[in-house]
Amino acid sequence: MNLRKTGGNVLLAICDVEILGKTLRKGKMVFHVSEEFYKGTKAEIEEAMAMIKNSTIVNMIGKNVVEKAIEKGYVHPEAVLNIEGVPHAQIVKM
Repeated sequence: MNLRKTGGNVLLAICDVEILGKTLRKGKMVFHVSEEFYKGTKAEIEEAMAMIKNSTIVNMIGKNVVEKAIEKGYVHPEAVLNIEGVPHAQIVKM
């Protein structure tokens, strides 16, 4: 997970470790799971989920993190985009 402050926002980027650095494709869409954006502190999934509470923007990709966010009620299942079979979700708190 990578946590950073951007302006007045707290941006949390979370991904499953096994897809870090990979490039996923779906039609014309190309999604790079960039180490620059996602790599930070290696954390257990529960720790990453706890960080969502204090974040204003969350960008997550990976089966484990997205399924846990759905289970915790942070993400609605219909709001998930699958890219090459890998779930991706975002949370923006206004």
